Amino acid sequence: MSSSPVHTPVPAQPYGRPPLRTVQVLGGAGAGSSAHVRSLATGLAARGVRVTVCAPVAAEGEYDFTGAGAHFTPDAVSALRAACVGADLVHAHGVRAGMRAALALRGTARRVPLVVSWHGIGPEPDGPLGRLSRLLERRVARAAAVVLGASSDQVDLARRRGARDARLAAVAAPAAAPAPGAPEPPEAADKTRAELGAVGRPLVIAVGSLVARRGYSVLLDAARSWRDLDPLPLLVIAGEGPLRPELARRIEAEGLPVRLLGRRPDADRLLAAADVAVLPSRWEGRSLLAQEALRAGVALVATEVGGVPELVGDAAVLVPYGDAGALAGAVAGLLGDPGRRAELGAAGRAQAATWPSEDDTVAQVLSVYDELMERSRP
Repeated sequence: MSSSPVHTPVPAQPYGRPPLRTVQVLGGAGAGSSAHVRSLATGLAARGVRVTVCAPVAAEGEYDFTGAGAHFTPDAVSALRAACVGADLVHAHGVRAGMRAALALRGTARRVPLVVSWHGIGPEPDGPLGRLSRLLERRVARAAAVVLGASSDQVDLARRRGARDARLAAVAAPAAAPAPGAPEPPEAADKTRAELGAVGRPLVIAVGSLVARRGYSVLLDAARSWRDLDPLPLLVIAGEGPLRPELARRIEAEGLPVRLLGRRPDADRLLAAADVAVLPSRWEGRSLLAQEALRAGVALVATEVGGVPELVGDAAVLVPYGDAGALAGAVAGLLGDPGRRAELGAAGRAQAATWPSEDDTVAQVLSVYDELMERSRP
């Protein structure tokens, strides 16, 4: 017997105003920004905001923006322009998305405010690529009515690039089930470790795309020194990207105790089974892995870069970027000290409790939208 669908009532708009129409623009299918847009779309739609998400089709398949209450449109130029024509406000996530949104808004008859979130904008290397990136950042920073930085250093960078209004807006990592802080059942963790081949040996995990800024070449240097440990730790890396062939060749040629798992939808389950999580990046804003590790009570070793110190406080072991010896020593020290791992696990959960929730994040973003709408009213 079929039942009628249940429709959630749309909350009334203040002062009889029509619902706010927003377009959320994603420049790629990155896990951090895509998860944030999914969370934002859910919260905004629940508050009566009409949300259109313009993103790659692959992102819709994985994050189901439609299921969050948004209208989805592919990220083709014509589709983005059409969406912007009917919008009250456009919110782009990332510099490339910001540039595409700014260009699309040039063709609109009305002046539509542009908000740009900088989720992972860090220092670029010198040379042509670095100069191009800085030029793009300047143009986007100046085109935006407001730039929202996920960490203080991103806010500072946006101001240096010419942003008229740059603010800190921490991005909450979506809560996974079970609830944050709830330990993984021992039998589930044991099963996961068996699947990975880590029975009777320590398990170290890294999660993130296989790109240069993640620092995986340094991590493999560190793993080389772990071959002298007994029992031998297993390092697993969950992620995919252009550096996979190069990393795979090194692992085989040097006989490293490392497995490349590819992109995994169950990275949180793998993390919960690990003894230590490691974040070897050259730069991070508000790292999704760091947030998930601390919430799960998993000891974290991370590079002291970008927004990481601000995010983790005293609840992780921080090492300089590029120092394979320091990275190796910090991980080995934790593997040999269960008590210290337990201390970090408890500190991580306490630190995570201080972070803004998804509702807090939505409320802050909506307050920015309301402010911009008030400015634009005659």
